[in-house]
Amino acid sequence: MATTTGEARAGTAQPASLQLPGIVLGVGLGGFVDGILLHQLLQWHHMLTSTNHDHIGVKYYNPKTVSGLEMNTVWDGIFHNVCWIAVLLGLAILYARVTHNRRRVWTSRVLWGWVLVGWGLFNLVEGVLDHHILGIHHVYAGEGQVWWDIGFLVLGALLVAVGHLLQRSGQPFDPSAPTRREARRA
Repeated sequence: MATTTGEARAGTAQPASLQLPGIVLGVGLGGFVDGILLHQLLQWHHMLTSTNHDHIGVKYYNPKTVSGLEMNTVWDGIFHNVCWIAVLLGLAILYARVTHNRRRVWTSRVLWGWVLVGWGLFNLVEGVLDHHILGIHHVYAGEGQVWWDIGFLVLGALLVAVGHLLQRSGQPFDPSAPTRREARRA
């Protein structure tokens, strides 16, 4: 049977894909960027800062009061724990799939492309769910908040597109393939 580029040859094992670990890492790292930059450093929002106008009836915790900030900080902490678990899970999957030449994987366009796709997917899902459907917080609440929320979604779509292009431009990673140095010696 003839095969074309990109098709699997019958009876040959395919190298472990970097897609799943890259996406899971990207979701966790994207969440950390959101939580650290927007929640902590810029303090534009916390997990429950717009619940006074939400769509599901969550109690409002005013972040300008001590008790409100405490509750928002607890929910930010829960969010950060989910991000941390995603990063650990992504690393565990990556470690399980890449059994040889682990150093090479970190310079792989394929891995970093999938990480960007994961970050973009985080933005898209979190943005649609929390900003638009649930309405529990917005990127930057107040006048014009819809534009900030749309910008967050546009950034997510751009990250998915750039990540997809980046991973397609990379060499497929085969952990059992010899490194360049090993190939030169042979």
